[in-house]
Amino acid sequence: MITLMAGDARLTLDPAAGGRVAQLSVDDLELLAHTGEKPTRWGSFVMAPWAGRIRRGRFGFDGATYELPTDRNPPHAIHGTVLDQQWSVVDSSADRAALECPLHEPWPWPGAVRQSITLGERTAAFEVSIHTDGQPFPAAAGWHPWFRRRLSRGASVELGFSASSILTRDDDGIPTGTRADVPPGPWDDCFDEVRWPVVLNWADAVRLEVSADTRYVVVFDELAEAVCVEPQTGPPDALNLEPAIVAAEHPLVATMTWTWRPLG
Repeated sequence: MITLMAGDARLTLDPAAGGRVAQLSVDDLELLAHTGEKPTRWGSFVMAPWAGRIRRGRFGFDGATYELPTDRNPPHAIHGTVLDQQWSVVDSSADRAALECPLHEPWPWPGAVRQSITLGERTAAFEVSIHTDGQPFPAAAGWHPWFRRRLSRGASVELGFSASSILTRDDDGIPTGTRADVPPGPWDDCFDEVRWPVVLNWADAVRLEVSADTRYVVVFDELAEAVCVEPQTGPPDALNLEPAIVAAEHPLVATMTWTWRPLG
């Protein structure tokens, strides 16, 4: 485990558990949730080399069809390959860490995912990048934080965000590529052209803003114990719908920032 500290903020990283943020504590309030033992259900983890679901675990690229494992969320592949892998610590200090995880089977192309985290007294800055060791390949990246719905002081979170549209889903829960007006929540949906920041407000406790340089965000707020705000470079099923192409001279890079202030 790695612990970063800045002022009253403490951020704990677990390199052995997918290089995830295991917890962020702000003024002694723990903001991240643990909703289950599966690696997809706690903390905040990097999703790469794809984010969200890939329909039936299949995608095509450069004239070939590839299959990904679907054991985490049958019948679909979900959330990439690195969320339950051991990450190597490349560098760390009192308030910053850099980690790396190789890409290998079942992903068809060799490469690596790198991330950096920098903690400030009122901010946490994240960067993720996907690199190839040779051939170009399609990819998407994102983060999957589980924020507590209710903090220890009893405050329940209020969620605020704006986006141009919602991606409609089919019976499999996978986006079809079409857009519609944003309906009232609750949601387990992807939103296009999000207007950052997305705000999480625990009344009389903490206000946290999530900002990113990604076009998409997935919001999941159907559980009683947690809310997810997931910046993504592409929508779910991006390897089929809207992949980025990673090349030797063009890694896929995304950034996210959490900014908070106490309200109590």
